[in-house]
Amino acid sequence: MWHWISKIILKIIGWKNVDHIPKDVKKYIVVVAPHTSYWDFPIGILSRSYLKRKIGFIAKAEVFKFPFGPILKWMGGIPVDRSKKSNLVDVVKDLFNSRSELAICIAPEGTRKKVRRLKTGFYHMALEANVPITLCTFDFKNKTVTYHKPYYVSENKEEAIAKIWKFFSGVEGKVPEQGIG
Repeated sequence: MWHWISKIILKIIGWKNVDHIPKDVKKYIVVVAPHTSYWDFPIGILSRSYLKRKIGFIAKAEVFKFPFGPILKWMGGIPVDRSKKSNLVDVVKDLFNSRSELAICIAPEGTRKKVRRLKTGFYHMALEANVPITLCTFDFKNKTVTYHKPYYVSENKEEAIAKIWKFFSGVEGKVPEQGIG
């Protein structure tokens, strides 16, 4: 049912989806950019529902308290306790190791504001959990969400992050001046 509701809403607002993730890929990290607006979240939820993808997201445990907690969990939210001195990379690695299927979405800017560099947590998560990443663009200019083909990151972090930065450069978010590049 949510697939059809999402399809109708996206059609009304003029958005398209392009999905290059093979159906046999069961574990991956979706690296989505540019993240420039609160609108990214509902567009992402609609897109994932339209494509029938179970893509979750991680967030600090505090936001999962009543009344929003049950709703966020239902939407695919995974609470992470940041009050402990736990390493988020290890927490995510353990999540991937404990499940036969898992996809989580991460915005590498870590904010909706303009950044000069990407945060690299997603890179370490993918490397440590031995899962591919899928770059996902939220192109507000063309009203298109594209999930690109998954790939495993290289051991050379600087090179990998530079390629990802270049890939996202020029993709126009809701607030273009906050985008990458």
